[in-house]
Amino acid sequence: MALEYKKSLEAIDPNVEYLMTLYLSPELTPEEIRKASKAGIVGVKSYPRGVTTNSDGGIESYEVYYPIFEAMEQENMVLNLHGEIPSDPNTNTCVLNAEPQFLPHLKNLHARFPKLRIVLEHATTRAAVDAVKACGDTVGCTITAHHLELTVDDWAGQGFNFCKPVAKYPDDRQALRDVIREGHPRFFLGSDSAPHPSSNKSTSSPSQPCAAGVYTSPILLPLVADLLESFGALDKLESFVSTNGRQFYGLPSSPTSVRLTRRVIQVAEIFELDSQSVVPFRAGKSLNWELSESE
Repeated sequence: MALEYKKSLEAIDPNVEYLMTLYLSPELTPEEIRKASKAGIVGVKSYPRGVTTNSDGGIESYEVYYPIFEAMEQENMVLNLHGEIPSDPNTNTCVLNAEPQFLPHLKNLHARFPKLRIVLEHATTRAAVDAVKACGDTVGCTITAHHLELTVDDWAGQGFNFCKPVAKYPDDRQALRDVIREGHPRFFLGSDSAPHPSSNKSTSSPSQPCAAGVYTSPILLPLVADLLESFGALDKLESFVSTNGRQFYGLPSSPTSVRLTRRVIQVAEIFELDSQSVVPFRAGKSLNWELSESE
């Protein structure tokens, strides 16, 4: 299925290099891991049950998957972790502390499989940054553009800024900014862009919350340049959006490049296609950079 999906994506844009992953589930076996590796699949994605969109079939315990991780370690594949545990009043767990409470799992997995490449995806807390830095070179971490801007106040009551994991406190945001400005080689961009229809973002009910996700794809590179410049890290732009991630995944340097030009642009209020519409991040607001052309 992953290879079929890759073919459909390549039919849309053959110039993109697609890195395909499998979904960690009870049906996955070490034999399938080895077959996937030979077919060019680069990793496996893990979602704890119920923590984000379409994760009702997510995992509840990692120990049962140890044979999978051992096979992945042998095949030099990447384990991509959504680093949260489900909310539970019995453990005082909610969306604000679900990520820190997940971090012991990261530590244990790294200790048990030290050669397994692991990516903690879309980190949102100082605790996550510190945990990844404390691990060895086989543990990396992605940071989204929107988590470099948002805090709790920005999504509380504003559905279009609501995503999972949720943006946290100002000090957490500062930790994300600091590790980029530091130029740490194991932290890199992961967009986690989600084009939910605007009707699913702008409405909720007692039985159906608004969709979790922020749509940044149309403005991603100008947005990241704008953000990095705002906290004095513009010189880290190339390493954060390209070099660090490619090195972690063992990919060669890209033969192509893109150019950003300093120019004030206004983000579209809405994108429409047929009967659907999507509202982008920073809708109607300005950015100080524009994506010009590829080289």
